[in-house]
Amino acid sequence: MSEEINILSAQLNPIVGDLDGNTAKIRHARSVGAKSGADLIACTEMVVVGYPPEDLVLKPALVRDAMNKVRELAADTADGGPALLVGAPWLAGEKLYNSVFLLDEGKILARHDKVKLPNYRVFDEKRVFSPGAMPKTVLWRGVKLGLPVCEDIWFPEIPQYLVEQGAQILISLNGSPFRNSISDIRHQTFRTWSETANVPLVFVNQVGAQDELVFDGASFSYDASGEIVQQLPAFSEDLSLACWKYEQNQWQCKSAELALLPDMLESRWRALVLGIADYVNKNGFAGVVLGLSGGVDSGLTAALAVDALGADRVWCVMMPSKHTSDESLQDAQQCISYLGCRYDTIDITETIDALHKALSPLFLDTDTDTTEENLQSRARAVLLMALSNKFGHMVLTTGNKSEMAVGYATLYGDMCGGYNALKDIYKTDVFALANWRNNHYPKGMLGPAGSVIPQNMIDKPPTAELRDNQKDEDSLPPYDVLDNMLMALVEGEAETSSLLLQGHSAEDVRRIEHLLYLAEYKRRQAPPGVKIGDRNFGRDRRYPITNKYRDRKENLNSNIKKQE
Repeated sequence: MSEEINILSAQLNPIVGDLDGNTAKIRHARSVGAKSGADLIACTEMVVVGYPPEDLVLKPALVRDAMNKVRELAADTADGGPALLVGAPWLAGEKLYNSVFLLDEGKILARHDKVKLPNYRVFDEKRVFSPGAMPKTVLWRGVKLGLPVCEDIWFPEIPQYLVEQGAQILISLNGSPFRNSISDIRHQTFRTWSETANVPLVFVNQVGAQDELVFDGASFSYDASGEIVQQLPAFSEDLSLACWKYEQNQWQCKSAELALLPDMLESRWRALVLGIADYVNKNGFAGVVLGLSGGVDSGLTAALAVDALGADRVWCVMMPSKHTSDESLQDAQQCISYLGCRYDTIDITETIDALHKALSPLFLDTDTDTTEENLQSRARAVLLMALSNKFGHMVLTTGNKSEMAVGYATLYGDMCGGYNALKDIYKTDVFALANWRNNHYPKGMLGPAGSVIPQNMIDKPPTAELRDNQKDEDSLPPYDVLDNMLMALVEGEAETSSLLLQGHSAEDVRRIEHLLYLAEYKRRQAPPGVKIGDRNFGRDRRYPITNKYRDRKENLNSNIKKQE
């Protein structure tokens, strides 16, 4: 048996479907590893095709090409350099598997098929893959390895089975998405497991964004005593070598990187930035264009976009109407002076007047209502889409999760666009992130240091400015109250009666629950956006549009009578 092995964790950012590009990344990692003395390069789950591939793996040509790439990578290892651990789909008979491959000596030494296929929240692997059999250990250069794939490691019976078969080190290839607190959950789980099983664990996780999902990387290793011995950075590609030595009947890590992980607010910021950057860059857009209203949502979105893409690829457009205040115009101008991106103004007053004139014969003898207000939002959407079509910039929408939850967003208006950075960010978190960024400058940002969002944008009462003197709180509870209710109803699927115990009024609870259900048809037509929390609209929370269910009203009605 080898007395020493050097394992390079290759925390890569693949692009789904880019087999040539992904294979080039793997080869580059192997080249770097060879120069640094690595014996084994451990990549990530499905790295050959990118994760999650969803129904793309139902395309026979894609699977065939991916299998050929695995064979080509295996052939590379005939040069006597480092072995490879890679993930890819594999067709065996009529069954398609999510597999990990150990490649060495010019061939595929071992294949392990993922046993536990996640089928909850953002995952639906049972739709496309077959579950594998219980895994066996792999003897490689005298060392018995266990190779659980992502979800397998969360089920104690699988790693325990591998240990019982004599596994001396577990190496797990992962595609584990970011969400709030996931880093703490991973470390609490696997620290305890490593200590209990008395076996080291190498956990290699994908980094980068794929549509709505962001993968934070943050790969790590624990030794047999449950002590963390390797920590890769979060939200960036990294190649990190860990040197292991066999001493006292155990594999012990002698040297490895120990990066610091960001706190919660920085993690959210960097996840949002990475989500924007990868969506725009991987899909080949020249940049983004967005409406800058003078409000905190658009200011925060602009700051995120500049941090993600650089000021030269972000275009902000102010589209004032007769209801737009001088304060909003000044705040937008100050925001641009901070960010340094392109800024143009298109006055929509005459456009709105023309729309009113065209509709006036049909609107005769009707009262003015939100119909006329929404014309402003929809006119702005038409202008932004025209700029997008003409110059190739993707429209970035600016609505937050609180608005999306209760339907306070205009369909084919401010919801119109290609991507929404704030889709999973509640309004109270919008304020927190804006204040945080003004006082912090995360590593790797392309925007300027210092304040990037005018303080007045953050502090002034939120308003859509679709009529004179309009304020959001004219028709909604204060955002701290609203978000408290939404957190319970959306994230926790709480019964409405529990909100009464928290002190919310029965009328507010009944109304917000109704608005939440009613707005589902709008959310189905919303652009994708970065997933941050446990229950984002779209991939996590999939409610029927046609839905007459409402929580039982006995307690609510009783409470209303008591209040009266």
